[in-house]
Amino acid sequence: MINLNRDSDSAIIVLHEIYGVNQHMKGICQSLSEYNFDVFCPNLLERSDPFDYSDEEAAYRHFMNQVGFDHASAKIKTMVRNVRENYQRLFIVGFSVGATVAWMCSEEENIDGIVGYYGSRIRDYLGMTPQMPVMLFFPEEEKSFNVNRLISALANNKKIKTHQLVGQHGFSDPYSLKYNEQSSQTAFREMIKFLKGH
Repeated sequence: MINLNRDSDSAIIVLHEIYGVNQHMKGICQSLSEYNFDVFCPNLLERSDPFDYSDEEAAYRHFMNQVGFDHASAKIKTMVRNVRENYQRLFIVGFSVGATVAWMCSEEENIDGIVGYYGSRIRDYLGMTPQMPVMLFFPEEEKSFNVNRLISALANNKKIKTHQLVGQHGFSDPYSLKYNEQSSQTAFREMIKFLKGH
C-alpha cells in the first residue's frame, strides 16, 4: 500500500491495474500528491511483487481467480468508510480493473467523485447508478468490446462524463508499449480539473 500524506483535507484512493502497485501506479500517486491530495493506493492483489507486463495473462488470471471484482469492491467500500472520516473530500481514481472496481463503488454516498481509465468491464455493471460525478476515459478501441457502444450506454446519465482519446488500453502508462503521451497528458489535465472542481 502506498500512503502519501500531505495533511490535506482531500484524499484520493488510487486503484491499480491487474499488474498491481507498479512503477506506473507509484508515478500516478506521486503526481496526484503534488496537487495537494493525500493519496492511498491499496494492494488489491495481496502479493508483495507486482506482475511484469510480459505476464499479462497470469496477472489477469490472478486478479479474476484470486481477487475478483466483488471482493475488491467490498474491500474498497470498507476502506472508503474508514478513510472518509478524516477528510472533507474523497475521490477514487482507477485504472483498468481498478476503474471497474471504482465504478462498482459509485453507489456509495461517501465519495465525492470517481475517475476511471479504460474500465472495460464497466460494461458488465451498467445497472449501477452513480451517486457522484464520474469521469471515464476510454481509448479509441478495445480488443474485447465496442467502446462506442459502451459510451452510448453511459450517455444518458448526466453525472457521467466520458472522454475517448487516441490510443489503446494502457495509453496513460509511460512504461507500456501502448503509451500515448498526448492522450496521457490530456487525460491527466482533465482529471485534475475534475478533482479540483468537485
